[in-house]
Parts: sequence; C-alpha cells; structure tokens
Amino acid sequence: MSQFWSQLVHNLTPYVPGEQPKVDNLIKLNTNESPYPPSPLVLKALSTQLNDKLRLYPDPSSEELKQSLATYYGVKTNQVFVGNGSDEVLAHTFMALLKQDKPILFPDISYSFYPVYCGLYDIEHQTIPLTDDFEIDQSDYQVENGGIIFPNPNAPTGRLLPLQAIEQILQHNTTSVVVVDEAYIDFGGESAAKLVHRYPNLLVVQTFSKSRALAGLRVGFALGNPALIEGLERVKNSFNSYPLDRLATVGAIAAIEDEAYFQQSCEKIMSTRDKLTRFLKENNFEVIPSAANFVFARHTQMHAEDIAQQLREQAIIVRYFNKPRIDQFLRITIGTEAENTQLCQALSDILKTNHS
Repeated sequence: MSQFWSQLVHNLTPYVPGEQPKVDNLIKLNTNESPYPPSPLVLKALSTQLNDKLRLYPDPSSEELKQSLATYYGVKTNQVFVGNGSDEVLAHTFMALLKQDKPILFPDISYSFYPVYCGLYDIEHQTIPLTDDFEIDQSDYQVENGGIIFPNPNAPTGRLLPLQAIEQILQHNTTSVVVVDEAYIDFGGESAAKLVHRYPNLLVVQTFSKSRALAGLRVGFALGNPALIEGLERVKNSFNSYPLDRLATVGAIAAIEDEAYFQQSCEKIMSTRDKLTRFLKENNFEVIPSAANFVFARHTQMHAEDIAQQLREQAIIVRYFNKPRIDQFLRITIGTEAENTQLCQALSDILKTNHS
C-alpha cells in the first residue's frame, strides 16, 4: 500500500531503535537503560495519580516540573522546556533552531537519530569526522554552519568532551545554535547547563531515561536562553500541546527530589563500569574511555558481530553497529553487579573456546 505514501515518506531512512526482545531471563545490555529501578519516591508519586483525575488533561505547560528543574539547575522557568523524552525535545530542536540556510554540523560517529531528523525536516547537514581516537576535536567546528549538535558524552563511543572545549566551540560560533545532547552526562561528566547564562546560543538537552531510570515514562528537557525555549514552545504547541501526562510529570518531579537515590545509582553504575573496563582490557579488548553508562570496545582478534552472536546464544544481548569505522566495536550497557559477573564469565568462555 506504499502508493499512498507521500514522497517525503518514500525518501526517509527511519531510525532503528535498540532491540526490545520479549525473552525470559534475558540479560539486556543493548539499550543503555538503567539496571536499577526508579526511586521509591517515584513509585509512591505515581500511585497518587491513579484516580479519577486521569479523565482530565494534564497541565499543557508542565509548570510544576519546569519549576523543579529550574530550581535544580539554577535557572528560571522560562529557560526550561520539557517534552516526551529527549528524542521529542531533539526533534523540536531540529525544526525550531537547526533548520537554517547553512548546513548544520555533527560528528560522523554520533547519535544516529540526527541524520534521520535532517531527512524528516529537509535540513542540510555535514558530518565532522572524529579523530582516530574517536574524539571530538573542537577546532573542526570553527567553520561556517547553520548550527552544531553533538552528544556529550558522545554516543556510541562514550567519550567525554571537557567543558572547556565546549566553551571554545561556543566562542567560535556566536551566530548559530550549539546543542549539547547530555543523555549520559550524569555518569562522570560535567553538565554544560552552568554555561546557559553566558551563552545565549547554547541549548542543553537531557533525559530522565538513563540516570533517573525512567525510560518507561518518556521525559526529556532542555535548558537555554528564553528566546531558544520560546522557539521550542512554538513548535511544540503546533505539534502536541500535551506531551507529558500526569504520571510522567509527577514521576519526574519525585526523581529530582530523591537526590540521594540518584547519586547512589550513578555511583554503582560507574563502579561496575570500571570493573567491566578492567576485565575487557585484561582480555585483549581495546576500550574507549567512557563517561557514560556503557562501554565501547573491540577485541584484538575476534570479530564483534561473532562475539555479539555468541553472547546472544547465552541470553545476553549487546549492541552491534554494522557501520563504517565502528563495525568491530560492541556497545555494552552497564548492568547490575550480578549481570556484569555473568557477562564477564560468558565472554571468558567465548574467548577460550575461540582460541583453544
């Protein structure tokens, strides 16, 4: 029935999300979800909304959540935008701020939704190659552009760009918007949110899906100059005036309020990440330095796709990207300590079998 598609749809190459298999006793290390449950305060807050009020529309502006975020990050509410996951926030960002006369810039190895948005919104773009060490070189972004966007830490590599380097990009690009996509910033990085007061062209995008363990609620947000936020609001209100439901709003607020639980979860994930990194290096893997809740690694002898397939046979799923420059790498989400132990044992068995 594709004869009914618009020409735009015919030309699209959609984003392919990480696999969500319905298999019992699966160790799922392929989509960077939190291995730990949300804060107990979140679950308690959600229960308060399971009542007659579900028949009513939520607050279209999510003002209470905006206030919580503004307080947490030291900004004003008119510097906060919220949406249905950071993917929706990013989609509105591409339409509101990055659809310009000049091409936008982003890394050649980066979040694979960026070129999809460019195709959807007919935005010209140019990819900037990462260095041989898979780093972003800020000097490569000192060229004319219609906007710049990159994840920090980068995905799928996990490498962190220091705040000083981000400032250099901002200082050399004062007439275009610079978007820093911080989905993984809480696992060892320093947020660029502290820079929004000084750079009116900076937009920082974050999510509750990773470090706050709320991927199932779909909550994302952006911080920036009020003029940038107003642009996002104009697109949002032309698309969906009620992006966040009652459950998502109260759950996100409760997650912000439980700072101790948040910090504890992040510390556990970083500790397990360090243990996994040591194991991989001891077993002839090259591991890219990670400040995310995953590691990006390749074995010196075995093909990544073969390792991924043999792990799958043991009910462990990791992410393999069949793409240029990274087709020998696996992206492995950090699981619980118990899951990490099983992963390491499975990898040991695989490597022993293939080199015996």
